[in-house]
Amino acid sequence: MSVLIKGGRIITASDDYVGDVYIENGAVSMIGAALDVTAEKTIDATGKIVMPGAIDPHTHIEMFFGGTTTCDDFTSGTVAAAFGGTTSLIDFCMQAPGTSFAQALENYHEKIERCPPVIDVGFHIGVTDLREGGTLEDLAKLPDEGVTSYKLFMAYKGAVMVDDETLFKTMQVARDTGGLIMVHAENGDAIDLIVKETVAAGKTDPIWHALSRPMETEAEATNRAIQLAHVADAPLYVVHVSCLPAVEPIALAREKGWKVWGETCTQYLFIDESALEKPDWEGAKYIYTPPPRPKEHQQHLWNALVGDVLSAVSTDHCPFNWPDQKGVNGREFQVVPNGGPGIENRLHMLWTFGVREGRITPNRFVELVSTNVAKLFGLYPRKGTIAPGSDADIVVWDPDKKLTISAATHHTNINYNLFEGTEVTGAPEVVLVRGQVIVENDELVGKPGDGQFVKRARFGEELLPAAKAVT
Repeated sequence: MSVLIKGGRIITASDDYVGDVYIENGAVSMIGAALDVTAEKTIDATGKIVMPGAIDPHTHIEMFFGGTTTCDDFTSGTVAAAFGGTTSLIDFCMQAPGTSFAQALENYHEKIERCPPVIDVGFHIGVTDLREGGTLEDLAKLPDEGVTSYKLFMAYKGAVMVDDETLFKTMQVARDTGGLIMVHAENGDAIDLIVKETVAAGKTDPIWHALSRPMETEAEATNRAIQLAHVADAPLYVVHVSCLPAVEPIALAREKGWKVWGETCTQYLFIDESALEKPDWEGAKYIYTPPPRPKEHQQHLWNALVGDVLSAVSTDHCPFNWPDQKGVNGREFQVVPNGGPGIENRLHMLWTFGVREGRITPNRFVELVSTNVAKLFGLYPRKGTIAPGSDADIVVWDPDKKLTISAATHHTNINYNLFEGTEVTGAPEVVLVRGQVIVENDELVGKPGDGQFVKRARFGEELLPAAKAVT
């Protein structure tokens, strides 16, 4: 199907101009002023912004954790993502202890076959076991399958936490095979001890989730991961950075020119630890890890995003319903499944309180939610930009549209929203994935199966366009 998007303000990470975009065979074919072409569908984008579809590099869909499974499958989760302007996501394919990486990938491919996505999907591999399950040789083969990033947890002792030997060996494999190392950086040993002491003292309310995971445990693990990655000469991406002490070692490494990047998540920019003190134990809705931090750290995170110390904003969408799942193990913070929703509202929040309030420019907005992610995770230039030959993953954004965020109106399966009642200005009007309209005027136009699994390029390499475009 051919599509012409007319008269929009086209914003990429580097450009800002008014023009038309012509799409053929799922790719951007031509860009210009007042294009004289005939299309099967024309979208009038006058007064609107035309930008690359967002990419979410950090989601946990249909993942077993804490005795239960996240409540979104790959259909519901990607529908919600599309309504928020996200056109691709990369989910964590978790290796269950004792299983091989091939089995893990097979399990996750079965999930997207059973509940097909409406947007494009890629996988990271979650490395949990190199002794009785996966092997280094099998890990090295994953980039051939388009899985070019390895996630390791330095926290959750007794569950998915790895030791430094496993972490370092995986870094060496990444160095040799073109992979990117991702770490959840917290000192799991220290936290495990602090949590046990806290619970033994009878301190079990949700606020103690934050108070038993000090910022210094995140900072220590972040620095340890950076130093080990530097020794291994492996590229490192630190996920969900939540506070200044964790930002600082990333800033130092980047100042030195080391191969280190970091992300934060929407919730760390807007939610502070006081949310854990909500009455009737509803603070448990905000039990995710790292925990919400004192409010003053939000500005430090914004500063890091502006200064390119942090390079992306993800969601860490990990949805468990309240109280069905969040309260399933009783009212002690340490047994509450860790995670919160967010896949649908990332762009709403960043545009309203980032761009509209002057914290970030529109170009930086596109960098943080799309272009940088595409470059880091082997999707660029097929995704993450609007250019001839690139996938036509495009959002027509209405910068003046007002809405109130609510669990009653979102499209995920979860029954609450971290940003409930927040009034935002700016929302998608039309969302296209490879030239196919998925969402238009607040209606789902696409269908399950419109999304595809995407094999990503190795770290530092480009993912070439799927089809040759007319220039």
